[in-house]
Amino acid sequence: MPPPNGLAILLGAGPETGTGIARILSSPKYGNLAVALLSRTKDNLLAVKQTVQKSNPDACIEVFPTDTAPENLTKAFAAIKAHSSFSGLKLRVAIYSVKHGGKKDFLAETHAEFTKSIDAYVGGAMTFAQEVLRRLFADHGEKDLTSGGGKKGTLIFTGTLAAVRTTTAQYAAYSAGRAAVRLLAQGLAKDYSAKGVHVVHAVANGKIEDKNDEDQKTGLYMSADAVGKEYWHLCEQEPALWTHELDMRPAQEKF
Repeated sequence: MPPPNGLAILLGAGPETGTGIARILSSPKYGNLAVALLSRTKDNLLAVKQTVQKSNPDACIEVFPTDTAPENLTKAFAAIKAHSSFSGLKLRVAIYSVKHGGKKDFLAETHAEFTKSIDAYVGGAMTFAQEVLRRLFADHGEKDLTSGGGKKGTLIFTGTLAAVRTTTAQYAAYSAGRAAVRLLAQGLAKDYSAKGVHVVHAVANGKIEDKNDEDQKTGLYMSADAVGKEYWHLCEQEPALWTHELDMRPAQEKF
């Protein structure tokens, strides 16, 4: 297997979507990237790494337990930069795929709980984006597209339908956070596209599972590998055509 030709950072590396994304991005058939997996629980990250390496034993996968607190994300990015497995590799793609939920009657909500939810999800997205941008510019230089700088990399936010439509009852904090990250992605695209950073907000509307069964073949659920392939396609897009907003859904999902 040839050595990795770049680095991917995935925050929110869970057993379903995250596993499929990591498997595709690290596959020599697709990205052949080294992958840094970030999530809160080390055991879960190791399980994802083990699953990916079952199909690709040579995959360069390393794990970095962290939550979305600014100081912890900053430490995680520093650890990625210093890790010997990633020596000499430039960042190609970073994905913010953090789960964020919570159903609660609004009058039972407290200000502290509401703002904690927003800070953990939206604040985490903000810090993640800043760390990614700093790394992209450090790796690829700061020349913009008109000065010959070229594409520096792709920054993807995995969202849900709550980011783009009227909220569902009892999901005020959840929907507020999802919508805020969508608008953050729009703002970043307007600020940094001309500087060579491809920013994407991808809506995942439907269940995603890390398997290949009849339900996925008939479009009842999305496969995690299919999401990974779609994300790799985004990474390959050149400045002549960049997708900013993407609506991913299985064939049987209702509009």
